[in-house]
Parts: sequence; C-alpha cells; structure tokens
Amino acid sequence: MGEALAGGAAALLAALLGSIPFGLLLTRAAGLGDIRAIGSGNIGATNVLRTGRKGLAAATLLLDFGKGVLAVWLAATLFGPAAAPIAAVAAVLGHCHPPWLGGKGGKGVATALGVLLGLGWGVFVAAAAGWLAAAAASRISSVGALSAMAVAAGVGFLVLPLGAALAVLVIAAYVAWRHEGNIRRLLAGIEPRIGEKR
Repeated sequence: MGEALAGGAAALLAALLGSIPFGLLLTRAAGLGDIRAIGSGNIGATNVLRTGRKGLAAATLLLDFGKGVLAVWLAATLFGPAAAPIAAVAAVLGHCHPPWLGGKGGKGVATALGVLLGLGWGVFVAAAAGWLAAAAASRISSVGALSAMAVAAGVGFLVLPLGAALAVLVIAAYVAWRHEGNIRRLLAGIEPRIGEKR
C-alpha cells in the first residue's frame, strides 16, 4: 500500500473511531435523554458528570480515552508507524466533529489523552500529571485540560519523533482552541467548577 493511501486509510479509520459519541450513547441508554440539552451541551465526560451520574461520566471518560488509544494502535499495526501521528490527529477531529451529530462533538480532551498514550507513554504521563495537578488545584476541568495540552505540546518535542511531536502540537493547539469559550469564562471568573451544574 502506498504511503499516501496508507495515511488516508489510517485517517479515515481513526476519524470513524473518534466520532463514536459515547457520552450521548451512554446517557441515552441510561434514560437521561440527550446530554446536549443540559449544562454546556457538550457530549464529553465533564458534561455527563453534570447529570450527577459519576459512573456514567467515568465510563464516558474511559471510552473516549480508549478510542484514541485504539485509533493510534490500529493505524500503526495496519499501516505502519508513520500512520500513527496522522491517526492521532484524525481521531481527535472525529471526536470533535462527528458527522452523525452535524459535526458538533466534544472538545477532545479525553480522546487527545488517549492518542498521546498511543504515540508515547512518556508524553501521556506528563500530560496526565499536568491535568491532575491543575484540576486538583483549581477544581476546574478546563484548567486541567489546558494545562495538559500545554505540557504535552512541550514534552512531545523532548520524547517523541518529530512527526509525532508535530501531531501532538497540532492536537494541543486545536483542543485549546476548542476551549475558547472556557478561556473567556476563566478570565471573567465565571467558569464552573467540576461537577457544578450550569
């Protein structure tokens, strides 16, 4: 298989995996209706937590994380290591813009952490530590997410091959851009804390 064809196939497979809206599927299966109708309207774990169902939020987090890991692993296994960074970016974009939901998905944090693990455990550990430290200190999910992406973007160039490091930089910048509204609320001092209903 040619390199361009392999990259395209990896991107398509990863985007499809990333586009599975686990938060929406789990909350509907639990009889909670459409998660997009509550809180921030987001399909991610943070908004699922606003339903008061911690188990569902944890399951959403794990599944969104897992699809990121799986997308990168499958790409590397089926199409070679060079396809992994392409799949990493595609999986996050698939989560953020699932075609089944009119392109309106989550902000990509859990899936981004998953692809980081797929690309290299070192950058994942650094990003996860950044998320945990910032979220614990602030009790604000977006602060944890933005901190994790900042750490990942820097550490990626220290521990990953250049192609993978560039993919991490693109992912980190995109996830941060997806948090533009959160950043405005943080600056205004009105960003809700973890578990707080909006």
